[in-house]
Amino acid sequence: MDKPLITITGAPAWAEAVRARLADDYRVALVTERTGYVARLADDRAALLLVDGDADDWRFWTTTPKASPATRRIPVLLIAAGADTRAEALQAGADLALAPDDLPEQIAALARDYARVPDPALLAELDCQCREALPPLAVEGVAKFNAGQYYPQHDLFEEQWMNTDGPVRDLYRAILQVGVAYYQIERGNHRGALKMLLRSVQWLALLPDVCQGVDVKQLREDSYRVRAELERMNPADIGQFDRRLLKPVKLVTA
Repeated sequence: MDKPLITITGAPAWAEAVRARLADDYRVALVTERTGYVARLADDRAALLLVDGDADDWRFWTTTPKASPATRRIPVLLIAAGADTRAEALQAGADLALAPDDLPEQIAALARDYARVPDPALLAELDCQCREALPPLAVEGVAKFNAGQYYPQHDLFEEQWMNTDGPVRDLYRAILQVGVAYYQIERGNHRGALKMLLRSVQWLALLPDVCQGVDVKQLREDSYRVRAELERMNPADIGQFDRRLLKPVKLVTA
């Protein structure tokens, strides 16, 4: 598994010091483009976000991820010289705010305490649960999905998700959200479809390629292809979306 990713907004003077301190255990990337900001954080599976609080647009970089279900779980640490800015940042949704002078000595401990790194025990439990058979309710949900009945599949997978303990419930949530996105495409809701596909990334990302007989790798690739087409097209042209891209959930045998 790749090292966890820590994302830094802008190009602050302290970025290289952070990179040097964390090089052994983390990857560090800079993001400077507003366009596609949330999507990049979700796709890159950012474990921690460091915001340059001395930039004029720090509010955008702080509040935007917290406003999206796809990224709101990513901890946000704001780094600013001004005490007033640090106080405002906490009100705006930052999980922690500190001064640049404090960062070099504290960043290793902060990354350890705040970064959303998958728990090895949880991943082991997920692996065990993925070796089990797909429950009957989820089997019915897959059948509805593959029949293009995207709204009924939602209810079935939601019930399965609610009745399941452990990390494998993310499998049901992922399929559910992809199905809802396809439903939104059929309804002509471009924005709603993109929103649901983006939300599904966080659940699909940590699932193994096959889980309970579901070809997660194929579902991941299919849903990413649909999202890429939505991002490419003019939202007003959603009625012309190529429905052949809405592929069924593939089941595989051991």
